[in-house]
Amino acid sequence: MNQFSKISVFKGKKIRRIWDDKKEKWYFSIVDIVAVLTNQMDFQLARNYWKVLKNRLRKEGSEVVT
Repeated sequence: MNQFSKISVFKGKKIRRIWDDKKEKWYFSIVDIVAVLTNQMDFQLARNYWKVLKNRLRKEGSEVVT
């Protein structure tokens, strides 16, 4: 991956992202997105929310990638 990374802003909150030159795609921090969508101010709470959600999705047969 390229070292080109930027902070994106969504609803006034910062979302970490990085650009992959080979695939020509942006990759975003899922924990940052979860924090915005669930209105979590604490990074740790957003991280725990994602952890629980990921486990529930896995039990349902979803193929979640970290």
